[in-house]
Amino acid sequence: MTASHDQIPEAALAWHRQGKGAALATVIETWGSAPRQAGSQLAISGEGEMLGSVSGGCVEGAVITEALDALQDRKSRVLTFGVSDETAFAAGLACGGTIRVLVEPVGDGPEALPEVLLSKLIEARAAPRAAAIVTTPATWTRTLVTPGQDPAADARFKSDRSGMEEDGRFIAIHNPPLRLIVIGAVHIAQPLLQIARTCGYAPTLIDPRGAFGSAERFPGETILDDWPDEALAKLQPDARTAIVTLTHDPKLDDPAIRFALSSPAFYLGCLGSTRTHAKRVERLTGAGFTPEQITKIHAPVGLDIGAKTPAEIAVSIIAQITATLRK
Repeated sequence: MTASHDQIPEAALAWHRQGKGAALATVIETWGSAPRQAGSQLAISGEGEMLGSVSGGCVEGAVITEALDALQDRKSRVLTFGVSDETAFAAGLACGGTIRVLVEPVGDGPEALPEVLLSKLIEARAAPRAAAIVTTPATWTRTLVTPGQDPAADARFKSDRSGMEEDGRFIAIHNPPLRLIVIGAVHIAQPLLQIARTCGYAPTLIDPRGAFGSAERFPGETILDDWPDEALAKLQPDARTAIVTLTHDPKLDDPAIRFALSSPAFYLGCLGSTRTHAKRVERLTGAGFTPEQITKIHAPVGLDIGAKTPAEIAVSIIAQITATLRK
């Protein structure tokens, strides 16, 4: 289950194949306080349908007009929007800044984004495998690259940042989704998985207790009923993975925590009170984990925003994961 706002290239290809026509608009450069980062995309159909965004306001209107024109003349173009702080809101930028937007019609034409290239990108995204489209606006040449094929792209895969290179190429990075692995099919997990997906994560729920991790309680979710450390071994958390334990039952949480501390996961958060965490630290210390390793645990989990309800706690957890990832 992937949020629709993460399916922008897929929407463009579908509209094209349905005969509606489609164009992709992509932010390629920003300066100042532009609201969307390089790589942000907007898909536009020939019938005026749209998915995604390239700015915070009516820049979209100008981009859509150019996209519809591009569907007629079959020519790609690079648009520049720049405004001062005083006039930013009226022009659609939340505050002063400049953005450059690449607009490409999908399909035939010497300057268009080839259907076969877009199709291969979507195949990689579905796998999921990291891939990037490298575009040279000066010549309108495009190539699909994967890790290990282009040093500049490799650096951008690692930093997860699309952008322009000094040689004039734009590298649009499409990394696999961030992952969230949740241990414990408790009430908090229900809104947590939903919010995580909205934020672009691919969530997985682990709970060996059938009554908890049922499809009735978590419809449509990926649920593993293995013991937590065994499930994590299958999932192989990487540097784009966050792990949250919610059972505060040592029999379930501790195996997952021990595995997570030895993994490259960028975040580990554990539900439980300060007292519960102190006992957890004692057990981990006894198991041979160092203080430096143990300090990687965010516990009690979530930012301190005074959260009380399961949904509020889920918000605090996602906020802390975001802060850890982005800072």
